[in-house]
Amino acid sequence: MESETFLTIASESSGIYKDRGSKFLAFAYPVCSEEEVKEKVDFLRRKYFDARHHCYAYRLGADGSRSRSNDDGEPANSAGNPILGQLAARGVTNVLVVVVRYFGGILLGVGGLVQAYKQAAATALANAEIVADVVTEIWQLTFDYTDMNRVLKVVKNMNLEYFGQDFNMNCVLKVKVRKNQSEEIKKRLESVKSLKII
Repeated sequence: MESETFLTIASESSGIYKDRGSKFLAFAYPVCSEEEVKEKVDFLRRKYFDARHHCYAYRLGADGSRSRSNDDGEPANSAGNPILGQLAARGVTNVLVVVVRYFGGILLGVGGLVQAYKQAAATALANAEIVADVVTEIWQLTFDYTDMNRVLKVVKNMNLEYFGQDFNMNCVLKVKVRKNQSEEIKKRLESVKSLKII
């Protein structure tokens, strides 16, 4: 049976690891999309523009099935994979970890790099508050203006988070729905004839 919760981090955290003059600054972020990943990585590239490497890994989705790692010029699988391994070991998802490396003049070798990136990521995650989050879906509700009160009553009674509203002749409302409540919400909305759920 599919779980209704997953582990993630409550907020941004960081850590640092040093080895033979090289400094590894690690940053962990809660994220929900590839767009957010790109924004955070780009931000750190600008902020630490003088660093040699900006390696990262992320896991997305309640089951962590959407994942990616990037070595950013380090030898293949010496940076991104060890970071990704720490995310998997902690069992967290919807999380990005970026490790910014300042080269200290001494080559660490592939084994040394694997260890350094692994430890830096582990430090950032150890400093994070790991929390359980609920599996949700985003629904777009479209309905006639005449049905607005009925739809909003269900939204209010079911305590749904809503955003992206547009109330004209045809109303559009985006809501965040807990997966375990989706059937009940559909049942409560089925009497609204003009309603379409996308």
